[in-house]
Amino acid sequence: MNSASKTSPKHRRTLALFLPFLPSERIIRAHGQPEAPFALTEKQRGAVIIAAADRQAVALGLGVGMKLADARARVPELLAFEHDPLADAALLDRLASACERYTPMVAVAPPYALILDITGATHFFAPDAADPDSGKSGEVAAARDAEDMLDNVGYSAYWALAGTADAALALARHGLQEGAEGQLPVSALDMDSKTHQALERAGLYHIGDLAERPRAGLAARFGTELVLRLDRLLGIEDRPINPIRSIGNIVTEQRFAEPLTHIDAALHVLEELFVAASKQLEDRGQGARMIRMILFRCDGDVARLGIETGAATRDAALFKRLLRERIDTLNDELNPGFGYDLIRLSIVAAEPLAVKQLRLEGGQDNQGDAIALVSQLSTRLGRDNVQKFQPTDSHIPEQGLLALPALDAPAPLPWEMPPSGNPPMRPLHMFDPPQRVQVLAAVPDGPPYRFTWRRKVHQVIRYEGPERIASEWWQRKDGQQHGKGGLTRDYYRVEDAKGRRYWLFRHGLYGEEKANPNWYVHGLFA
Repeated sequence: MNSASKTSPKHRRTLALFLPFLPSERIIRAHGQPEAPFALTEKQRGAVIIAAADRQAVALGLGVGMKLADARARVPELLAFEHDPLADAALLDRLASACERYTPMVAVAPPYALILDITGATHFFAPDAADPDSGKSGEVAAARDAEDMLDNVGYSAYWALAGTADAALALARHGLQEGAEGQLPVSALDMDSKTHQALERAGLYHIGDLAERPRAGLAARFGTELVLRLDRLLGIEDRPINPIRSIGNIVTEQRFAEPLTHIDAALHVLEELFVAASKQLEDRGQGARMIRMILFRCDGDVARLGIETGAATRDAALFKRLLRERIDTLNDELNPGFGYDLIRLSIVAAEPLAVKQLRLEGGQDNQGDAIALVSQLSTRLGRDNVQKFQPTDSHIPEQGLLALPALDAPAPLPWEMPPSGNPPMRPLHMFDPPQRVQVLAAVPDGPPYRFTWRRKVHQVIRYEGPERIASEWWQRKDGQQHGKGGLTRDYYRVEDAKGRRYWLFRHGLYGEEKANPNWYVHGLFA
């Protein structure tokens, strides 16, 4: 007995959209309808075979896997184009983005199918009262709307609804609807060809023939993988889909009976959606760090915007400024076309944000102003073009700090300050990489007496050092001193006859690590 409806752990609803002619319809949209049937071909083992075909070719009995020579013997006027699976995959991704108007949970099922988790997302679609097949909910109405949307942009789709992704996908691929899982051929299990042949030799041609069989016997003969896939087709077992984009912590959206045709109106709606999301964030004690916005046009086109802030925020005025900055930096201006019929705003990342109160006598939120400035500059110039220095726990000078995008920089750590009255231990300006110099020393392992840098000779009148900095042992090769980062450095702070101060180091211990160590200038003191 098929007990899928009784044993399913989750009351999930899934819509599958199967686009069998996606490759050929992509060619038709790009170049128009050819005058003769055509196929898309690829080479396999030295032979040219058909990878996809248009409706006319399929109607004439041509199919995937047939050799092009055999196909042309049957249909001499057959045209051939090179198959481009990457272009098909990119197109499927774009269609998946367009289907996000129905639910944020959209996954790609290569090569030519989409899976939509529409659980609780169909209340906007009213069923057709005049259609007895439309059901009591809006699921069928949403499925037909998706079919019409794809058809309007030139792509044919078969759809099916089910409780699991595997069942919906198998039904859509075989042109069946929910409740007809037992009529699916055993090939719907997507096992290897040997398993399919063994099932048919045993007289098991349909999923319904397997459903009544004891699972232990099937697992013993055909393996546990077959039993698992069978239960997924019957809705007994479920597996989560992998959506093309992560789901936001908070999602707010607004649909319009009359599409918005003005950008200012759309931006005003986004501001209202952020205010609504901020109220939910406030209830959680959080603020937004990453905000994603999607504007769906009624013709299927999708526009995406993203904002990242320097710190958690619920400030609507800051969001408005950042949104305007993002609009101004777009390479292609937003074009509403025939109008936006759905606008969605998602809080992708959030962080704790406590309520902050200024002093009773007033004052300014200097920290908040700095964060707002960083957020605005990062939005205008690009997140990687606005950076902060961050100290790191390393005694290697050039690794003592990192330049990170200001939006990613963690909370600042205190810098080590020299004792009062002492000169700084590290120069204000450092070279990356250090620059080679020629040094004359009184003794080979002693301090520099004179050095030549950039074709100029500098006489050393004062020095301090050495400050010995050993390499990090985990950077050494085979535990030896020699290797990447394996040489010891002896640093000297020196002053030349004109009062200029430099930071020099000898790379390698004389006679122990290197016979003739090189010298470098690593920085300049103010």
